[in-house]
Amino acid sequence: MPRTSAGILPYRFEGGTLQVLLVHPGGPFWASKDTGAWSIPKGEHGPADDPLETAVRELGEETGAASVTIDRGALVELGTVTQTGGKTVTAWAAELAIDAQAIESNTFTLEWPPRSGKEREFPEVDRAEWLGLTAAREKINPAQAAFLDRLEDALARCDR
Repeated sequence: MPRTSAGILPYRFEGGTLQVLLVHPGGPFWASKDTGAWSIPKGEHGPADDPLETAVRELGEETGAASVTIDRGALVELGTVTQTGGKTVTAWAAELAIDAQAIESNTFTLEWPPRSGKEREFPEVDRAEWLGLTAAREKINPAQAAFLDRLEDALARCDR
């Protein structure tokens, strides 16, 4: 069964420039990876789960921004992409105020080092950053770059 995820791409305008908030996955596998490793805040869901509900929940879990109010009527639908490993990601964008330096992610447990019998906890997200679109396109998972293009196109059609 194919894996599916859903997420919210936070955006803001800083000095008239569009910025997006991307997150970097935590854990030892991702520690030294940067280019192409960043993502929108997202999480997996099952076939019976509502993707939008998953997206809102995961934004809170991965950033600690559970108290941020999301106006669902103002969400920008970004559609879906399929990543290299086959996972399908559905996304929306929302104009949000999140302090990237103050994120608090939920954690996961992993045997580390491998085959050591020792379990350690790691944050799902170890950092977040507001980035302009050029920098975001360099850092984001290549398949998810389509979300940046779609957001830029959608906002260009709106009166701002």
